[in-house]
Amino acid sequence: MTGWGEDLAEWWLGEVASDPAYSEEVMPLALAMLRPEPGKTYLDLGCGEGRFLAAIAARGARAIGVDASPRLAARAAGLAPIALGSLPDIGFIQDGSVDGVAIVLVMEHLPTGTRLFEEAARVTRPDGVLALVINHPLITAPDSAPVIDPDDGEVLWRWGRYFGGGFTEEDAGELTIRFHHRSLANLLGGAAGAGWALETIEELSVGPARAGRDPILAAQIELPRLLGARWRRSSTAA
Repeated sequence: MTGWGEDLAEWWLGEVASDPAYSEEVMPLALAMLRPEPGKTYLDLGCGEGRFLAAIAARGARAIGVDASPRLAARAAGLAPIALGSLPDIGFIQDGSVDGVAIVLVMEHLPTGTRLFEEAARVTRPDGVLALVINHPLITAPDSAPVIDPDDGEVLWRWGRYFGGGFTEEDAGELTIRFHHRSLANLLGGAAGAGWALETIEELSVGPARAGRDPILAAQIELPRLLGARWRRSSTAA
């Protein structure tokens, strides 16, 4: 199973509850990329159970979410207005109706990001922003993986098929979840083609708290794990 059915929603709720990476690394990076401003409206695409919606609202901004899972959307509905829909099909959202869009740990589950970039631009007002957080392209390439030297424990990295696209399927409890790979050039080129101008990009390794708890992760501290990016829509866009 590779789609976001309700069984995967149950796995996600358990994973988020037990995995400190989301609160220690993903959420701070997403906020640093979006920088929500009081009084403005932000759209969280693939909002899940609404944790980032709550973080946006805590900054005094208005948050709106979209998710494909009825179970996750029902959880998020107590935090912000929610629409049920499968990305990238967000035609029900009006043109130029939000000040910014957040896409957090969602892009890698879509076969292509081009249309999502285009739809995000359509619904964002001129001079609005797009914040993206994904698993770093280094680690999503098919056949990429850490390689540990059995003699001295040194951790190296096998690059895999970085330029070839494709996908991997990872265990999600008793199910599997699909991660689509795209190179950094593919990602940035797709955003530029949709009219987004890059403002900042950030690469993060595993956080010190998790590294301190896991010696295998600690040995990979020099490898990027997350990529965050912030774009701005041209103020002259139609």
